[in-house]
Amino acid sequence: VVDGIKRMILEGRLRPGDRLPIEKNLAEDLGVSRGPLREGVSALCILGILNTRQGDGTYVTNLDVTRLLAPMGFVVDIQGDGSTANTHAVRRVLECEAARLAATRITDEALHEAGELLDEAAQVVGQAPQDQDHERLIEIDIAFHRIIAAHSDNPVLAGLIEAFAGRTVRGRLWRSLHEEGADLRTHEEHVAILNAIQARDSETARIRMANHLIGVEESLRRLPDDGESTAEPRPAG
Repeated sequence: VVDGIKRMILEGRLRPGDRLPIEKNLAEDLGVSRGPLREGVSALCILGILNTRQGDGTYVTNLDVTRLLAPMGFVVDIQGDGSTANTHAVRRVLECEAARLAATRITDEALHEAGELLDEAAQVVGQAPQDQDHERLIEIDIAFHRIIAAHSDNPVLAGLIEAFAGRTVRGRLWRSLHEEGADLRTHEEHVAILNAIQARDSETARIRMANHLIGVEESLRRLPDDGESTAEPRPAG
C-alpha cells in the first residue's frame, strides 16, 4: 500500500492536495483488501504524506519537506542518554552549511527580520539578570537560526536542521538559565554571524557559525547530564 501510493504520487497520478479515490476503488487498484489498505493509509498519515479528514476523505498533504523530515527527530529521541553530543555535532554540520549558503542567497527582507530579532535580544540581555526573559531569548535564538536555514534555499537541509535543532532547545535553555554570561556570548556570536551574512562572505559566515555552535557544545558538556537534565529547567531565583 505504501509503495503503491508513493508510486502514484511520483507518477503524478496523485498530487499535493488531491483526494484519494474511494476506499473500494483504491483497494482494487492496489490489489489489496480494505484492512491492509487502512493500515497503509494510517502509516502514511503518521509520516505526513496523507491526511484523513473526518467525514471528508483522505488527501495528499502539501508534502512539505520539513513536515516529512519531522520523524527524523524520533531517531534522535530514541538514542537515549549520551546522545546530546552527537545531536549537536550533526546540528553543527548542517547549520554551518546553511550559513555558508545563506550568505549569498538571503533576501534583504530576511536580513532586516534577523536584525530586528537581534535588536530585541540585545534589549533583553541588557536587563538586570533577574529581569531577563530567558524563554524569549531562546525563542529569538530559534527564529534567528530558522531564518538562516530557510534562506539556504535547500528545503531538505532546512528540514533536517528543524528536526535536529528542535532536540537541542532544552539544553540551550538550561545553559541560558545556569551559565553566567551565556546569553551575552550567544548574542555577540549571533551578531557576528549576521554581519558575515550581510557582507555576503560565505566562508566567514560558515566559520562564525562553527565557532558559535562549538562554544554551545563545549558549554553543555559542563552542565549536569550533558545539559539535558531530567528535571524541567526553572528560572533562576
